[in-house]
Amino acid sequence: MTSPLVIFDLDGTLIDTAPDLMASLNHVMDLSGLAHVEFKDMTWLVGQGAKMMIERAWAHHDHPASPEQLETAFAAFLVHYSAEMPGRSQPYPGLVAALDRLQAAGMDLAVCTNKTEALALRLLESLGLTHRFAAITGGDTFAVKKPHGDHILGTIARAGGSRDNAVMIGDSINDILAAQNANVPAIAVPFGYSDKPVEDFKPDLVLDHFDGLSAELVGELIAARRRAG
Repeated sequence: MTSPLVIFDLDGTLIDTAPDLMASLNHVMDLSGLAHVEFKDMTWLVGQGAKMMIERAWAHHDHPASPEQLETAFAAFLVHYSAEMPGRSQPYPGLVAALDRLQAAGMDLAVCTNKTEALALRLLESLGLTHRFAAITGGDTFAVKKPHGDHILGTIARAGGSRDNAVMIGDSINDILAAQNANVPAIAVPFGYSDKPVEDFKPDLVLDHFDGLSAELVGELIAARRRAG
């Protein structure tokens, strides 16, 4: 049997990236001649990758844009974001200790994010976390991305794991839906960027702080899913 695999979303779950995402998005807003977004806006802007974040921000200001303009803005965002990385982004409290506990118990770890794979890799490397993960997949790694279940299933395959021995941890409806679509237990964290209470998405468990994440908890969720069929 494969080792248990714990899959994490990145933005708003593993790492608090909102300050840097907002700074780079506001750089694009400046180039577009539009008003800045605020921190409260990040809950509904984040989750489908930077390009969608720009589209949503523009739509909020009734700013029409062609595909070519979006690509130009996306390129400007990537240049600004990459240049500042990791900026003020940092792991959420208790995360590193939780990763230590899971790995000490023989569990594997992975990242499944709608951020581009290159940016995800660069961010995790800049924070000294890359070596922790058996697989890191982004929104452009496969033909689909969250909330499609195959994004999670592809991540599991890359990590050498099994769907029957995996859980997903995330902060948004895309994470929870992807886990449900993949038939994988879902743990929701309430401290990320969701615009609705994560309880509304009906995860298997809501985890208020990474201090509560243990190998025993992961094992219980996996066992419960197996019993449920």
